[in-house]
Amino acid sequence: MNIILVARDELQGDLLTLGHRRAEHIVKVLRAAPGDSLRLGIVNGPRGRGRIESLVRKFPFSVTLEVEWEEGGGRRPDLDLILALPRPIMLKRILSQVAALGVGTIHLIHANRVEKSFWEAGLLEEEEWRTHLLLGLEQAVDTVLPEVVLHPRFKPFIEDFCPTLAGQHRLRLLADPGGALPLARAPIPGEGRLLLAVGPEGGWVPYELDKFTEQGFLCCSFGPRILKVDTAIVALHAAVTALRQRQGEAPLPG
Repeated sequence: MNIILVARDELQGDLLTLGHRRAEHIVKVLRAAPGDSLRLGIVNGPRGRGRIESLVRKFPFSVTLEVEWEEGGGRRPDLDLILALPRPIMLKRILSQVAALGVGTIHLIHANRVEKSFWEAGLLEEEEWRTHLLLGLEQAVDTVLPEVVLHPRFKPFIEDFCPTLAGQHRLRLLADPGGALPLARAPIPGEGRLLLAVGPEGGWVPYELDKFTEQGFLCCSFGPRILKVDTAIVALHAAVTALRQRQGEAPLPG
């Protein structure tokens, strides 16, 4: 936990009282004492510092801080993700990982090779998935919570919803091992929003690939190896970010 995240309604003027997991972390992991200063952030708001006024070192743990906000709110990352809904245990890892890496919006969609029972998982309740996103933000020292949108039917998503995103992204990428274009050769811009689609464990079926192509997605391959979804997302995010940085550093033509 590299930053303590709080909700606006937890603040009482310049004072903040924490309990449960956050207070226990401050007491047992950080081994903080009165007078120590900690990094704080308001979810979807500014970052700042909190000076410990008092704390209870045994259960139920409690920490009271005097807070001061130093910085404006963070910027929403300019990479959005479409993800065929994975197994719940894998989705937990993915949510915290992509929040740490930085994504703006996560569209969880159905696909032919997604088990219908996955949509009944309690993890898809906002209170549950929000917890895992916050873990990623705490790791990355960020405050901007990714938006999560659920699309339990593929055809309405690709035919009705996708067109509403027209103009929001400079490039739409579809990751697939059979893609004819290597990702390293994709025309990835240095600036502007990107939309990346990652399929299920068994991959996209031909119908889905065709539908994404109709919506202007560029089908790219990250190589011949078949990766687990959580591994693929981290690798793809890192590769796209590196390619964007390289474009940004390239000299202007002329």
